[in-house]
Amino acid sequence: MTDRPGSKTGLPSRVLVTGAAGFIGSHLCDRLLADGCRVIGLDNFDSYYPEATKRANLATALQNSGMRLIEGDIRDGVLLEGLFTDVPLDAVIHLAARPGVRPSLDAPEPCIQVNVGGTLQLLEAMRRHHVGRLVFGSSSSVYGNSSTAPYSEDQIADRPISPYAASKRAGELLVHTYHHLYGLAAVCLRFFTVFGPRQRPDLAIHKFARLMRAGQALPIYGDGQSGRDYTYVEDAVEAIVRSLRLTGANDEPPCYEVLNVGRSEPVTLNELLDHLETALRQKPRLDRQPMQPGDVSFTSASTDRVERVLGFRPRVGLEEGLERFATWFDSVASNA
Repeated sequence: MTDRPGSKTGLPSRVLVTGAAGFIGSHLCDRLLADGCRVIGLDNFDSYYPEATKRANLATALQNSGMRLIEGDIRDGVLLEGLFTDVPLDAVIHLAARPGVRPSLDAPEPCIQVNVGGTLQLLEAMRRHHVGRLVFGSSSSVYGNSSTAPYSEDQIADRPISPYAASKRAGELLVHTYHHLYGLAAVCLRFFTVFGPRQRPDLAIHKFARLMRAGQALPIYGDGQSGRDYTYVEDAVEAIVRSLRLTGANDEPPCYEVLNVGRSEPVTLNELLDHLETALRQKPRLDRQPMQPGDVSFTSASTDRVERVLGFRPRVGLEEGLERFATWFDSVASNA
């Protein structure tokens, strides 16, 4: 494998990013291109949220000659075979997924088909074409409600409470299987509530901002004491890039790591609303509702392992990140 031109940063030359037009994926493409990598982005522009939003996410990346976009589904084995045959890939960052805890309750079958079946198709293509480096986007939801906070990667994550969580844990297990059988160097990253510009419109911060600007009430599930560990998108991307470098180490055996990506600073929903009010300079109206099935009550990442393995520490706190999000949100709204 050659590592040009990205080798100046310890990165591979050609990287496939699945889910490239999504929230994290599009930020990642921008970063990899800035670091000198050639990026092949794969996305099926699923109707989960508007296609125009996803295409706007990639507008900057597609202006770069190092970016190539392929439209297709990770479940399509024929498409993957053609892609891996035509393009000499050095590594894969797998972020494509059918997202959402609550949507997975209403439609579990496509969630499992994409997140498990699609991941298997991708791993098989990597095996056939001897692509030996993978970063897999997992989720803090794999811990369920039975884990003790802060959640440590050493805890047994075998009690998921939604099909989405189960699908992400299954993905991790598949990745480990291919690591064990075929020497795949892999890092699975359990992201804790990523937010920032381009955040998916169904996620809480984006949804709340939209409703607040429209003067509508925010649906608040429970008493507001549920907690989340929030991670700014630039920090999530930094963790991915560091993980990609790790997969290039000449370790024997090749690495397999499962790492939390969070701040270990959980914030209650009531506290989030206060911070969002400050960032948007607008007081929200609240519509209190019962807790929803499938939602975990609390998340908090133990960051000891990711600091030790990657030397990673998040840099952007919630308040600063919300200010940046609010600036982006209002700029997009004003140009709509």
